[in-house]
Amino acid sequence: MDTKIVQAYYGLGKGKTSAAVGQALRETKNGQHTSIVQFLKGKVADEFEILTRLEPDVQIFRFDQSETNYCDLTLQEKEEEKQNILNGFHFAKKVIETGESDIIILDELLGLIDLAIIDVQDVIDLLQLQGDYKKLIITGSCLPEELVPYLDVVCKIELMKDNT
Repeated sequence: MDTKIVQAYYGLGKGKTSAAVGQALRETKNGQHTSIVQFLKGKVADEFEILTRLEPDVQIFRFDQSETNYCDLTLQEKEEEKQNILNGFHFAKKVIETGESDIIILDELLGLIDLAIIDVQDVIDLLQLQGDYKKLIITGSCLPEELVPYLDVVCKIELMKDNT
């Protein structure tokens, strides 16, 4: 593909994953293939389970094995889950390198930095991979300043009001 766009949705507000998935759905209707790799969502994160109806055009991959939030795990459980998450990170690199997907969403990738599972340089290396894709979208709460030069589009999502 000629033009690659790397974008980030970040912030403490809700809707980062929804915005990324919205991009994917827009492109899917145009015949593009999407791979979504979710991190830190747990084994049974089913908020976008409906997307399985769009297979094989949209594929969702999760490597978390725990039913519990990562932050609530014991140290031993965190070490085990960390290996599962790292397997997902390595899988994400393969998805980028193989060129099998036009749209790649790495959901909560930035959270892996926050939790010290990977570091900023790991993400920089990933963003510099010579993959054949149209869009690469990353999400998370915090965006390290060091990543900004490697991004084409940066969207900050913040909560302005919540009366719920």
